[in-house]
Amino acid sequence: MRKICGKNIVLTGCDSGIGYEFLRLIAADNKVLCVDVNTARLDELAKTYAGITVMKCDVSTEEGVDAVFAEAERIFPFIDIFYANAGFAYYEKFNYADWDRIDRIMRTNCYSPMYSYGKYLKYLDGREGRFCVTASAIGKMSMPGYTLYSASKFCVQGFQEGLRLEDNDNVKLTVLYPIATATNFFAYGSDGRSRDEDRPFPVQKPDHVARRMYVAVAKGKKYCNPSMLFSFAMQLFKFLPVARKLYWAIERAKFKRYCKRENID
Repeated sequence: MRKICGKNIVLTGCDSGIGYEFLRLIAADNKVLCVDVNTARLDELAKTYAGITVMKCDVSTEEGVDAVFAEAERIFPFIDIFYANAGFAYYEKFNYADWDRIDRIMRTNCYSPMYSYGKYLKYLDGREGRFCVTASAIGKMSMPGYTLYSASKFCVQGFQEGLRLEDNDNVKLTVLYPIATATNFFAYGSDGRSRDEDRPFPVQKPDHVARRMYVAVAKGKKYCNPSMLFSFAMQLFKFLPVARKLYWAIERAKFKRYCKRENID
């Protein structure tokens, strides 16, 4: 298997889930600037791997992303790979008008990777680099309960699609499309309470997704679809739309049970 070796990598959103598992795969053979708002697990991992630098930072702001680039330029002679993985989801019924709540998820999931790409493009100044970003299967097909999260990932999907039509050939793109993962990312609702039963089907383990992404980056692939079942389903839905409706009906029933259980109108 082709390996990622000797690279200087910026990785955001890596204290848990896919980001953490991806970090474990690259930590031994590369130098990594690990960025997250929570760093407890990263601090522990840094005791094992000398190439890890931990940075506690909120990348949902312009100042935060600027600080990440400043630190990366300070510790690295060159940024070979920038991986914008930071993101979060709400599991809820969208039945409210709350500008700040909407803004929070959009700043983290949309503005941050978009701004980071622009910063990286300027930093490279014609040199070759790789920009990786975690989109989502939900960025291709919306799901009940994840309306805002779906919207934010559709934004990322449109962004990467547009970039590929422009002439920034020196920046190679690798986009990850994970389905629901067996982590707290999908296991908890917007109120922080555990509700494993509400995760969309199917569910994958984060280490499997991270391994698939590792291979995709190592091989220079444009896209990484870690679920063969989802890839097959998307093709099936094109030719058999009723199958999509059936799948959505199952997920809507699941969401209605959640709303009833939580007394949500």
